[in-house]
Amino acid sequence: MPSALAVASGGIHIWHMPALTKIFGNDSVLQLGGGTLGHPWGNAPGAVANRVALEVCVQARNEGRDLTHKGNEIIHEASKWSPELAIACEVWKEIKFEFAAMETL
Repeated sequence: MPSALAVASGGIHIWHMPALTKIFGNDSVLQLGGGTLGHPWGNAPGAVANRVALEVCVQARNEGRDLTHKGNEIIHEASKWSPELAIACEVWKEIKFEFAAMETL
């Protein structure tokens, strides 16, 4: 849609970056509140982790790499040279959203 800007928000963090990059492309807003503020080293390192994850995903996409199947690998590669990203990978590695259905037959 012309004159519309995609916004991703609500519990997103570094592991969502490959999918968000693939889905929204360059013209989007990523609101990474908890993904930034939840970093154990503070807000600035949280922002660095998010920025590094975004930049490596954009670069990988521009190089023709498959974000759907290689996204986690791309993030892990970058965490080797970004300590902020490495810590973020550890923080969010165990988060799962597994809930039973509210309505059952």
